[in-house]
Amino acid sequence: MPERSKFFDDLAGVAGGAVSALAGLRDELAALVRARVEETVRRLDLVQREEFDAVAELARRAREQAEALEIRVAALEEAAKKPE
Repeated sequence: MPERSKFFDDLAGVAGGAVSALAGLRDELAALVRARVEETVRRLDLVQREEFDAVAELARRAREQAEALEIRVAALEEAAKKPE
């Protein structure tokens, strides 16, 4: 009986070591993939979502200001056409 117990203890140790090694391999692979993706994003010169949203907001405000100025200019041109 002690031999059988030793066999199962050894088997459990080997299985535990394999699970531990696989977990470490998984973590290492995930880090490698993450690094490759980040490198590719940098190489493609992509912008982050926050930067894109900030620039889009600036463009929206500029467009609104341009439209307001067009209305003011049109009103001033119309006023300039009328004789006093």
